[in-house]
Amino acid sequence: MPEVDAFDLKMLAALQDDGRLTNQQLADLVGLSASQCSRRRMRLEEEKVIAGYHADLAGEALGFGLIAFIHITLATHSPDNAKRFRELVNRVDDIQEAYALTGDADYVLKVMLRDLKSLSDIVNNVLMPHQSVAHVRSSIVLDRLKESTKLPLKALQG
Repeated sequence: MPEVDAFDLKMLAALQDDGRLTNQQLADLVGLSASQCSRRRMRLEEEKVIAGYHADLAGEALGFGLIAFIHITLATHSPDNAKRFRELVNRVDDIQEAYALTGDADYVLKVMLRDLKSLSDIVNNVLMPHQSVAHVRSSIVLDRLKESTKLPLKALQG
């Protein structure tokens, strides 16, 4: 794990809030010079602590009003079958996140879709017919209580 000090943590926290901060704005927030912030930011990027920058799009504003979690149980638990399923997941743009799990299901997928018909299509025409899949169970999100991609940086403070 790369070494991060208190200044790095302040920078990371500020960048989590606003990734568009200039080096001067960041310097003003954390109490360093703009050149020091620039060097630190470049180091954090090179060390992959900062994995990238992106625009956070509002899915609902673009018509993606349905979020669902889809639990998948594989037909067989072989490396080849798991590989086929992973390849399927990576081909389907509707799948935002995918996790291998312990417990009853082998995987859980998060999808953000326009409507119930889109959910039906992905379940009935993409996932269920795939040879790697034995069982599919979906849950539709009724209300989003919290959404965050921020890491709990306070846990790293000594």
